[in-house]
Amino acid sequence: MRRGRVFAMISLLPVAVCVIQLAFGQRATTKQSAGPLLLGSGPLATLSTGDDPTSGTWTVTGSLNTARSLHTATLLPNGMVLVAGGFDSTSNASASAELYDPASGTWTVTGSLNTARVAHTATLLSNGMVLVAGGFDTGGNGLDSAELYDPASGTWTLTDSLNTARYYHTATLLLNGMVLVAGGIDPFNSSAELYDPASGTWTLTGSLNTARSLHTATLLPNGMVLVAGGFDSTSIASASAELYDPASGTWTATGNLNTPRAIHTAIFLPNGMVLVAAGREGPTFTPSDVLSSAELYDPAGGTWTVTGSLNTAREAHTATLLPNGMVLVAGGFEFNAFISVSAELYDPASGTWTVTGSLNTARARHTATLLPNGMVLVAGGIDRTFTASASAELYTPGPTPTPTPIPRATPRPRPTPHPRPTPPFSPTPTATTIATPTPTPTLTPTPTPTATPPNDEANGPITE
Repeated sequence: MRRGRVFAMISLLPVAVCVIQLAFGQRATTKQSAGPLLLGSGPLATLSTGDDPTSGTWTVTGSLNTARSLHTATLLPNGMVLVAGGFDSTSNASASAELYDPASGTWTVTGSLNTARVAHTATLLSNGMVLVAGGFDTGGNGLDSAELYDPASGTWTLTDSLNTARYYHTATLLLNGMVLVAGGIDPFNSSAELYDPASGTWTLTGSLNTARSLHTATLLPNGMVLVAGGFDSTSIASASAELYDPASGTWTATGNLNTPRAIHTAIFLPNGMVLVAAGREGPTFTPSDVLSSAELYDPAGGTWTVTGSLNTAREAHTATLLPNGMVLVAGGFEFNAFISVSAELYDPASGTWTVTGSLNTARARHTATLLPNGMVLVAGGIDRTFTASASAELYTPGPTPTPTPIPRATPRPRPTPHPRPTPPFSPTPTATTIATPTPTPTLTPTPTPTATPPNDEANGPITE
């Protein structure tokens, strides 16, 4: 099947459209000043203007050797980032791949894919290799091929092919080391399959309850996989969500999203909830279709709860969990396919979004990768000329506020107790043995009474 209706829907062409650049819903970032000291028994986190975690900044880093969009980016165990495939600047599928070195801030070409591909998935396996699967070629033909990248040799090797060609699908590394691929297009399908790195083969598993593409898939701590939203077989965004159980190989419906959405993001938070943000509600490019809403999934209850809305509605953006527990959202398409430079942070503690530093280059369909040093690498995507970009930049998060201990009042010195007087020494009286009466008793003198020692306890210690 060719890319067809859905690909045309999300693959925007440069058109002469008059766009008024508006800061939709944005508000100025207000830095929190140190307020009055609150007394209590725990630490108080106060922020100065230099400690504002929303004061993150973007810095340009080395450019890619090949401009690309709809590619993949994978953090390798050695700390380098592998970027592969995608559309190049001529809108052709690329087979090229390259590595980003955070130490030098430069990109180096590595071995090329065996098959040029776009809208594929890339998954880091437990053995350190990277599995790339599916996608489509320059002609829009769905691919069933898969290949493995070996960081040691910098080469790609073909592995077993998928049972079903697909693109705009998801791929999730399971706790057992297998990879779950689900949904996608060519055509819209509900099938799912498992890749076993030990045997290098794909096996069909239970099918989704709802066919979907451009959805999200999130691994939960219990080993299950949450799939949410996406376009259904009628090209309408879905509100449905379901859970995959690796033990049984089956899917079970869970609570529905409050808002149908596709081309959104999903992040598992440290508090155990899943944050779904923004995306598109409908298949048409109208302002009401692009979403600013966000919601949280509670695995314990299987329900979704609305949380704070983003400052800017967007789709085809990226979302990254930062080491401080906040979520960075960057770029994407705003209303009228306007490509965004804005970025914002979600704070799970308050459930609110705050604007942070803007990208140096507007971009959508890019990648974002958290580096071991805590910075976020954003690479490629399409810019406001609607062509693939080679630029890359780094986000440095603002400092996380350090809890400041609340000064406690100095305790009032307790007066030194007056020493108790030592009672005079009194020998313990010896028991007197009563003599056995004799026929003629002898008068016994009455003993002289012994003085009773003073009762110290009557005076007691001196109290405060």
